[in-house]
Amino acid sequence: MNFGRRELILPALALGLLSVVPAGVLPALAASGDEEAVAEKLEAFRAAQVAADAKAFDALCAAEMSYSHSSGRVEDKATFIANSTNGKSKYLSLEYQDTTIRVVGPAAIVRFHWVGEQEAAADGKKTATNLHILMNWQKQGADWKLLSRSATAL
Repeated sequence: MNFGRRELILPALALGLLSVVPAGVLPALAASGDEEAVAEKLEAFRAAQVAADAKAFDALCAAEMSYSHSSGRVEDKATFIANSTNGKSKYLSLEYQDTTIRVVGPAAIVRFHWVGEQEAAADGKKTATNLHILMNWQKQGADWKLLSRSATAL
């Protein structure tokens, strides 16, 4: 079989274009779908906090989850869900600001500024929270689950 210049030009152009695309761009393009999926899970988690929704927490959190508060208290999944849905307080507002999501293989590193206000059910006392949060999400099958969370008071 004889190949002329016309038959060779398209493969040569394709290889040439691939050689000028920075190596980091191709994985970033693939990760953008995962970043979007993690962003959706993050918003679902925030909404579950505001609603004190135990079912949503159960679906969003990995069985092995470790949840660390800014006070240093650490909870497993069951304790976190029980304490977050016990009705002792409710969120008046909760925002996740300046969020960054970085997907690294089957893990996602999420950081954001937490600004919220809660009201205690017992006495109506309002408490403002201003935290820096680090969350680690893990891809389990086709789904993203919260594996760990750590908070630092600002």
